[in-house]
Amino acid sequence: MRRNLLREALRDGRPTFGTNTYNVWPSVVEMIGYTGAFDYVQFTAEYNPFDLAALDNLCRAAELHGLSMMIKLDQEPRKFLAQRAIGSGFQAVKFADVRTVSDAKECVAAVRPDTPTGGGTYGSSDRRFAYWAETAGERYVQALNDIVIILMIEKRSALDHIDEILAVRGIDMVQWGPTDFSMSSGRAGQFNHPDVKAAERHLIERSQAAGIPAIAALDRPDQAPYYVNLGVTHFDMGSDLWILHDWLKENGQELRRIVGDKQEPREQKRVRPTELSTKRK
Repeated sequence: MRRNLLREALRDGRPTFGTNTYNVWPSVVEMIGYTGAFDYVQFTAEYNPFDLAALDNLCRAAELHGLSMMIKLDQEPRKFLAQRAIGSGFQAVKFADVRTVSDAKECVAAVRPDTPTGGGTYGSSDRRFAYWAETAGERYVQALNDIVIILMIEKRSALDHIDEILAVRGIDMVQWGPTDFSMSSGRAGQFNHPDVKAAERHLIERSQAAGIPAIAALDRPDQAPYYVNLGVTHFDMGSDLWILHDWLKENGQELRRIVGDKQEPREQKRVRPTELSTKRK
């Protein structure tokens, strides 16, 4: 079985740094690995199309460069997708749209082993992360126990019951989702409203009290000090899609200016890219 480097970092109390890809091309993961700057890559499966074979290939690319892979999943069918992603080699699963304690328990059970003490529903399966030689032994069970489970706290109902949710055994980390929270709180699109920011601080404070680290989503490094001052040491920064969008927009408009093109850029604006990329739904 392969070492779960993200789990090891959490056990050692070390900070972690991740980035995001919407792309299923494994070379994007390899390129991130060549930077040497990140501990894991999150595949944002919630937002884009993919097939199961792509999950295997993303993990192969990550393993070549000493990276862990995290996957962010839709609320349904989360059990199926979580178990297939783990089978492909993903070592961390982030569950979106958690609303209740029951949701949190369901997410944990989807990942943990189906043993008398594991309390989960993941049984023996001949998938890539283990293959036939190790699909029923103690190392297999330990690998399932080592999968890092992250819950997105992004619904009003989840924050209203945050202490009960954080008390669910098996949750390793949480992450704030300001876009969904603002929508479910009747403030759609107001990601930086004082009430939304206060709710984020409340989540961080309650998660720290429960001994569960929070991940902060960033667009740029200069946003980190705010979270560092709140005691956060785990960060998720940037995504390939929005990096590409921002570079093309900025440099495309600058090229037009240099050439002297008088035509106004086509109006495409719906929401600022930085607002979207920060939302981590």
